[in-house]
Amino acid sequence: MQPEMQPEPIKRPICPTCLRPQRTCICEWITQTDNTVELLILQHPLEVDQAKGSARLLTLSLVRSEVIVGETFAEAGLRDRLHAAWHGAAAPGYTALLYPDSPDDLGLKLATPPVLDQMQLQQPAQLRLVVLDGTWRKSRKMLYLNPLLQHLPRLALRDVPPSRYLIRKAHAPGQLSTLEATCQALMQLEQNQEKYLPLLEAFSGFVGRQASYGHS
Repeated sequence: MQPEMQPEPIKRPICPTCLRPQRTCICEWITQTDNTVELLILQHPLEVDQAKGSARLLTLSLVRSEVIVGETFAEAGLRDRLHAAWHGAAAPGYTALLYPDSPDDLGLKLATPPVLDQMQLQQPAQLRLVVLDGTWRKSRKMLYLNPLLQHLPRLALRDVPPSRYLIRKAHAPGQLSTLEATCQALMQLEQNQEKYLPLLEAFSGFVGRQASYGHS
């Protein structure tokens, strides 16, 4: 007697653009934005399949952006992503890390970053901004495991507006999603708030849709 064959699980159709199941596709929230400052997102592997994550919507919306997934990166490859030219464009004149001036509350010994050069920040077309996408603990560990990141000057946000990210719990006042924090940084660096408001409004729609899934 042959063993009973188990039916294969039904595969949900995937959107080829946002790579999410069709039912939770986020393409309607993509807001094409021609950012002047280049964006490099280093995404922790646990964020890749996080349905509530904002990095995918951000990179699909920003013209000059790239995302690399990992926790520890090979030094040579990471150095290229931080400082070398991308896709035939000119190499950045200055690279900075978007990261708060925070105490080392996880007990990790980190190098003291160089002072941010305010004159360099006045040339947004020459800037590359690095963003860590992960929880506070995961991003802190990524910083610890990749010494090249520790030696980047840090851009810290101040006086940020209340977060629209109501579907994930913040662990401290003033914490924003990856998308919100990046938009606030780009507004500051490019001195242009109006350019990124449509993306923030689209993000509010994304958050509302995600919240509705929890009640459906």
